[in-house]
Amino acid sequence: MEKLIAGIHRFQKRYRTEHWELFERLAVHGQQPEALFITCCDSRVDPVVITHGEPGDLFIVKNMGNFVPPYSKDPLDGTGVAAAVEYAVKYLRVRDIIVCGHSDCGAMKALYKERSFFADTPHIGEWLRHGERTIDVVGRNYPGHSLEERLTITSEENVLVQTENLRTYPVVQKAAREGKLHVHSWFFEIREGLVYTYHPEKEQFEPILSEGA
Repeated sequence: MEKLIAGIHRFQKRYRTEHWELFERLAVHGQQPEALFITCCDSRVDPVVITHGEPGDLFIVKNMGNFVPPYSKDPLDGTGVAAAVEYAVKYLRVRDIIVCGHSDCGAMKALYKERSFFADTPHIGEWLRHGERTIDVVGRNYPGHSLEERLTITSEENVLVQTENLRTYPVVQKAAREGKLHVHSWFFEIREGLVYTYHPEKEQFEPILSEGA
């Protein structure tokens, strides 16, 4: 806690002072984020840092495994993810939605454990069911691969599966159909600090390189 409190003091003395106009604008005019960023709650994955952004740039949803449960007509089946998607698209009118996975993801490793492993943490076990289709896709399309290879494949395939789930939401379908919304699949490689984007026409992830690279 001492580190966090010291950080608050530095934020107030330095960053807030240097960017007072930004915070004044955000307080007066509210938020107008450019994108909804859905990613894992892993502490190493910070959307604002990765995009070198500022407060107010992104509407962020973080959860274990960057899962996006498929749309359900029954609100009782919904989650905070569903509510955030609807709010971002319908009311904040974001232009882009990014689903971003990452390397060395604990949730992806957990998908390969027996459900009984989570007997003492039932909420984790229940949440991981949102990754079952990902495991099915990997099992059918990548037979014979080692566990280590499958973990990397699983992390990437999971992004694509969750992006497909995102496209089941009526608000997303409508905005995309009207040309007001674009959906992106990203993958963050922690060690190298590289961000990859999926190209459907090539059926592969490629790094987002700096301008002029």
